[in-house]
Amino acid sequence: MREIMSAFISDISNFLGNGKCNEEGKYLEKFLMEYDPNKYQNPSVTADILVFQKPENIYDLHKDLKLLLIQRKNHPCIGWWALPGGFVEIHEDIDKAAARELLEETGLSDIPMEQIYTFGKQDRDPRTRIVTVAYLALLESNQKVEAGDDAAEAEWFSVSIKKEFEELLEEDNIIVKHKRKRERYHIEVICEKNHDIKAEASVDYFCNVDTLLLQEDYEVIRSNGIAFDHPVFILRACQLLWKRM
Repeated sequence: MREIMSAFISDISNFLGNGKCNEEGKYLEKFLMEYDPNKYQNPSVTADILVFQKPENIYDLHKDLKLLLIQRKNHPCIGWWALPGGFVEIHEDIDKAAARELLEETGLSDIPMEQIYTFGKQDRDPRTRIVTVAYLALLESNQKVEAGDDAAEAEWFSVSIKKEFEELLEEDNIIVKHKRKRERYHIEVICEKNHDIKAEASVDYFCNVDTLLLQEDYEVIRSNGIAFDHPVFILRACQLLWKRM
């Protein structure tokens, strides 16, 4: 095992390549000793988790779908409802960060999770450049949750998603003219414990039509009570569940 203290990881054996010098005459050890990770601005990475309760009829996910949300007690989006999650630590696997954040913010542990998407639009958060890896979890029953860390409350919400309209858009590409579909969805979440606590949002979903590769995009048109771009997370996760069922 070849170790170098200035490298990000101690064992660099798997990164030697053919073992030769680069064009500057440096072996990997010297390259790593002189490498400056702060030469370029780096985005922060977070892990957010969509925790749904599995409905009694798993084949009818359009009804009785419940989602776990936390109420933020700090800026940004203070007082609004968000998905549990948080920042990945520098020497932490993203999967482990998701499990840790879920435990810290809701008290849930040992929950099977699937990584479903990475969200990386540059204007997602006013604090800094943040890339979020989203996870999906399905629970068998109404498990007890307890707010912790930077969550003021943690509650189960019923989820309602309705398509408001659909239209075809023609777009001129440099190479070819193609069609895209736009669908607008209205998302409403209602707290199971207190039905007076509600939040809602409208999201536009775009995808190309009649092409081999699927190019998708989402845009939050408006949101009242759902933090950040989490309405997009909710819609995308539900679309995934609908397709699988």
